[in-house]
Amino acid sequence: MSMSFDRYMKDMVQPMRDELTNLGIQELTTPEEVENSLPNSKGTALVVINSVCGCAAGQCRPGVAMALNNAIVPDHLYTVFAGQDKEATAKAREYFAPYPPSSPSIALMKDGQLVHFIERHQVEDRSAQDIADELSEAFNRLCQ
Repeated sequence: MSMSFDRYMKDMVQPMRDELTNLGIQELTTPEEVENSLPNSKGTALVVINSVCGCAAGQCRPGVAMALNNAIVPDHLYTVFAGQDKEATAKAREYFAPYPPSSPSIALMKDGQLVHFIERHQVEDRSAQDIADELSEAFNRLCQ
């Protein structure tokens, strides 16, 4: 029995996608979806650059989940998956200048403009709670 590499990868990463989509975060899988969402989102938008790495699993996704329990949260919630939805991720990263490509990472945008960004190196050596605390503080400050 043979399974294609693409099918294998889709099956392997689906639970990683589900961790965010089960929180109500909308997955953007094409450049067109990104283009129709990010610059046109009135109010605030959280964009999670998802990844298969250990720091995405141990710190980033759990930190985002905890932060979404905050009393104040962004108006829109989006995610793209680095290494899987490559074109969508590349399009999303166009909005995160001057930051270099980084995954996992987390962007907070207001009226289509980047206002807060957490890079991979800010995820790797921190706890999920630390990330949740930083996001919650940013939500309280920027999402009102």
